[in-house]
Amino acid sequence: MTALTKEPAAQSAARPHTLHMENREKLSLAGVQDVSGFDENLILLQTSRGALAIRGEQLHIGRIDLDLGELEVCGLIRELSYSEAGPARSLWARLFT
Repeated sequence: MTALTKEPAAQSAARPHTLHMENREKLSLAGVQDVSGFDENLILLQTSRGALAIRGEQLHIGRIDLDLGELEVCGLIRELSYSEAGPARSLWARLFT
């Protein structure tokens, strides 16, 4: 008898993606699969609903748990921008396009 198991990628893709922002200073996210890159002005994420760029000032990741798909960002949030999943590109290509 064989046990049925779900693949990790299938589990994370099925997670709901939610955002909760407080006063443009604190952002809580669920459905986060990976952090592609970050600095104090830009955080690049892969979510269950596509790539997400968070732009702002003095951004920092306050809490992260990729096993649960949760992330918390603090700082002045100026922009949230989604893009559809496409071919993998380098961090520099994503930053300057």
